[in-house]
Amino acid sequence: MSVLSVEHLTIGLPKGADRRHAVKDVSFTIEAGEILCVVGESGSGKSMAANAVMGLLPDLVAVENGRAMFDGKDLFALPERARQALRGDRIAMIFQEPMTALNPLMRIGDQIAEVYDAHGALTPRQRRAKAVALATEVGLPDPEAIVRAYPFQLSGGQRQRAMIAMALALEPDLLIADEPTTALDVTTQAQILSLINDLQRRHGMAVMFITHDFGVVAEIATRVIVMRYGEIVEAGDAATVLNAPRHDYTKRLLEAVPSDVVPAAAAPRETPMLAVDGLTKTFGGKRSLFAKRRVVKAVDDVSFTIAKGEILGLVGESGSGKSTVGRSIVRLVEPDGGSITIDGQEITTLDAAGLRKARRRAQMVFQDPYASLNPRTRVAAAITQGPVAMGTPRKEALADARRLLETVGLDASAADRYPHEFSGGQRQRIGIARALAMRPELIIADEAVSALDVSIQAQILDLLRDLRERFGLSILFITHDLRVAAQLCDRIAVMQQGKLVEMGPAEEVFLRPQDPYTQRLLAAVPGARWSGAATTAASA
Repeated sequence: MSVLSVEHLTIGLPKGADRRHAVKDVSFTIEAGEILCVVGESGSGKSMAANAVMGLLPDLVAVENGRAMFDGKDLFALPERARQALRGDRIAMIFQEPMTALNPLMRIGDQIAEVYDAHGALTPRQRRAKAVALATEVGLPDPEAIVRAYPFQLSGGQRQRAMIAMALALEPDLLIADEPTTALDVTTQAQILSLINDLQRRHGMAVMFITHDFGVVAEIATRVIVMRYGEIVEAGDAATVLNAPRHDYTKRLLEAVPSDVVPAAAAPRETPMLAVDGLTKTFGGKRSLFAKRRVVKAVDDVSFTIAKGEILGLVGESGSGKSTVGRSIVRLVEPDGGSITIDGQEITTLDAAGLRKARRRAQMVFQDPYASLNPRTRVAAAITQGPVAMGTPRKEALADARRLLETVGLDASAADRYPHEFSGGQRQRIGIARALAMRPELIIADEAVSALDVSIQAQILDLLRDLRERFGLSILFITHDLRVAAQLCDRIAVMQQGKLVEMGPAEEVFLRPQDPYTQRLLAAVPGARWSGAATTAASA
């Protein structure tokens, strides 16, 4: 039985947009007890279709045609009050970024209970009891404490579980999950996928799961639809789409998924560009939710080297300390102990003037390029800011910025535009161009591809390989995804709770992991049990 039937949905975009329609003549159904995965890159229209069903389309974007039949009623024809009554009750949604979807000033329990209040259900005491019960059901630790916590006191995975608890509060018939595991580390991602799968079975819900990751599709999907430029280009049961895709676009998406084939080990390089020895960093001492004084040893006696022209992958879950290592190298975080040398120069003892010069040799590329770029500053100013501050004439720096934009695969005219005018992948290229403007010898890429579509991710990985060869760069590639690291890196170092637990050539670590933690990370990769036949079919 169909829980939702979307028929000939067309969503118009405002004048000046790249195309006329966000979604064009899209039809699909979601059956009771199944998980329909909607797959596509950014801009494919998959989230717009979901927002239309929820009645959450942004201003100036509207449904121009079509129906969305739910319980015998066309959702698009209902008055707003009637749609509000359905939201959260019969139809619920989990958003991609819980930190922006949750109210930072409200306790978690109050936000879960708010769903009951909005629908006039239960007494205050009953609402609190249900909040604790739901926190327990979604696997949050110490539910009594969690419901008293604020969102900032929870990890990313815990915040996503809290969002799922809110969505389940009134036991909806349809759950829409919009990229709920993007940018989570692989073990947390595996837990969330398992949780949604389990809850779907127990509650008998229909689930519309939006993703760009075919690994996720392999893990949970019953059926799949693939969207491109607002249209459905392929649809079918999960096994068929994964293993025998028909459309060229689906094949390209599957080819972009990091495979189990690891590049041959690179020839060893002798001269270290970076040497980290006995690095330590401790945070804490402040009052926390679970203890009066919580001290965390974020980095615990970590040592490694990166040769000139080498790419080292630093892999681990959120909280493993890998980003703290990267930030310590350029002293965005001050280490408590240990030695950091770049091409033989000790970094930890430099004064402000010396550190300013040393930072020119080591640049960072951050996870979210939109957050790291000033939205009010043109791209040219973002790229030239560093060189101009170091004494490069502005005219020369601007000419170099235009050349660098072409180097990273953008048109030189991009220099005159603002960050919001670019896609996520294009903004990441701008971030890389900005780092290259300082002519560094070492680049630290901190989760630089984790939130990107798989095809864009593949392009950025290719770009980093090319830049390594062209400029002889050394790269510290920080990621939570062992499979991505294995595609790019010469060697891999695995971190757990502040310590390095395994390090070696990419092929050895990926294919023959020694440490149980590394083995668990690999097992948690979405679609790890997928045979890979899809990739073979895609390339046939």
